[in-house]
Amino acid sequence: MSDAGDDTGRTEGGDASGSADDSDRYDAVVVGCGPAGAAAGVFLARYGLDTAVFDRGSASLDRCAFLGNYPGFPAGIDVETFQGLLRDHAGESGCTIVDDLVESVQRADDGDARDGDADDVDADDAGTDARFVVETQDGRSVTAKRVVAATRYDGEYLRPLGGDEMFETHEHDGEEHEHFDPDYAEEDGRTEVEGLYVASPSGQRDVQAVVAAGRGAHAARTLLEDRRVDRGYPRELARHYDWLRPDSEFEGDWGDRERWEAWFDERVPDDHDANEERLAELREAYIDRAFATHRSAEEVADLTERAHSRLLDHLDEDLVLERAAEIEAERADSGE
Repeated sequence: MSDAGDDTGRTEGGDASGSADDSDRYDAVVVGCGPAGAAAGVFLARYGLDTAVFDRGSASLDRCAFLGNYPGFPAGIDVETFQGLLRDHAGESGCTIVDDLVESVQRADDGDARDGDADDVDADDAGTDARFVVETQDGRSVTAKRVVAATRYDGEYLRPLGGDEMFETHEHDGEEHEHFDPDYAEEDGRTEVEGLYVASPSGQRDVQAVVAAGRGAHAARTLLEDRRVDRGYPRELARHYDWLRPDSEFEGDWGDRERWEAWFDERVPDDHDANEERLAELREAYIDRAFATHRSAEEVADLTERAHSRLLDHLDEDLVLERAAEIEAERADSGE
């Protein structure tokens, strides 16, 4: 069995109007709310991190007339509706959506950090040894311990963190151009700057929306893995899987905490440096999180109804009513 994620019970969603306060401190900041940024935000917020997603600027999807190859939309989806769904999903997951343009991400001074309970296995770490200060066009200044870059067209705001090393130059039509180096980050999104992850820009690797979404999710999972290692989890047990499980997955041996404890202990390497007390705390937190993911058939039905209802919020009302009338007529004709 693998570690499973949870949906954290967050249902209020973020503030789509972007009313972040100047003194806001976050566990994570995501720059960009396209497919990559929204996916990253969803994974981070569902895990429980206090996450802000900054969304203003040039989007590659704006150059797309109609999105026809994103799985799950049999007849395609118009770009405006798709972008609305991305923002809504991130907000519904618990992200604060901020309509503001990030101009720079800089290293935080000691004065920007604050004490936190680093010994708490799953404590929020916003402002705890904050690594970054995020400055925006509208004058906001927020701190975060981790940042995910997810802006395909621009990485200039990252220059204060790595300077020219982050950029590459090339000549086109006799003129020299500078761009964020798509190979600066590793394949999993990690960078030489601790706490900074890059989902985009990444050259030709994220030119399709579905690929960009996958890169955002992968970078977020990498971030969560690193955070769990920071908390003391062995690397072998730090990877996070975000899914809900039916009750049947917790029947038999796997419904017994002792079975999970044995599974966990089998994967702790002999050279792991956590003491027994800390390891016990990590084990219990791991199992608690896994057990919190199971859902009964009734809960799944409720989630399904709510999910369908939320989709209706994004559909053309006249078309919905028209389709409902057609279905009613078909039922009448068939004698149902």
